[in-house]
Amino acid sequence: MRGRLLPSAAAVVLAALAGVAAVAIIQHVAATEQGHERLALIARNAELTRTALAPGSALACLDGEAGEKAGDACEEAVFVSAPAVAAAVTFEGERLSILKAAFDLSRQGDSQVMPAFAGLRRAVELDRYGLAAHVLAVREGCTAMQCAALAMFNDATVLKANLKAEAFETYVAHYAPKWGKPAEPAQPPAAAAPKEAGPAVASVAPAEPHDTQGTARPVDKKWTFPSSDSIPAVSIMKAEPALPKAAQLPEPKIDPDLAKSLGATPEAPPRLPPQRPQSGAAPSADSR
Repeated sequence: MRGRLLPSAAAVVLAALAGVAAVAIIQHVAATEQGHERLALIARNAELTRTALAPGSALACLDGEAGEKAGDACEEAVFVSAPAVAAAVTFEGERLSILKAAFDLSRQGDSQVMPAFAGLRRAVELDRYGLAAHVLAVREGCTAMQCAALAMFNDATVLKANLKAEAFETYVAHYAPKWGKPAEPAQPPAAAAPKEAGPAVASVAPAEPHDTQGTARPVDKKWTFPSSDSIPAVSIMKAEPALPKAAQLPEPKIDPDLAKSLGATPEAPPRLPPQRPQSGAAPSADSR
């Protein structure tokens, strides 16, 4: 009996080892196949990236990491024409296809594939112009309330918002009226007239502005003048009032010898022209 049991036990052990080996072989083959698929997806994504980086292409703008100022310029480049919009939609659809294939591969046990596409997933999550949300809505039937494809993203906040607001359709409605119209020519800058060289002239302050009558400009407000009400009225038809005695001039004294030489007599002294009254009162004769 013992001799019969030993071969049977050995057979069980050998069968178990064969099963383990078979599982290992299957896993190795699966891992090898997953590795090949992963490498194929990486090469596919690299080729797509080279297309976006081609000279004159606006597809690189779809990454959404260039900042607000560059994003505004990129927006006009992406929606400049119907062919440009179609190219952008096709490009975004290809990125989503690659990302979906990588996500399905990760569900099959490949733990390395999604880290290899972290940058691609982040670019789609930003969804700068609503292109990814548009592709998901058309291809997967996604809405803001229900979309199974959003499971492959870490942060689907922007995608849900663009699905709800239909951001892509809003951009198209804004730029579509401009398609097919010729661009307005840019106005050339006005050329400055050449300056003729002349003799150096010392700069002179400009004269005060005058009107056609030659009247000077109004006096500065810091100066004040009395009003007309404070000046007494003067009439040329009335005689001037007599000066006070303190302001009258004394009678002039004439030298007798001088009077004789002028032919005057003491009784009739020569008349002198009247003097104009001084502004101040003259001293009286008593004070001399």
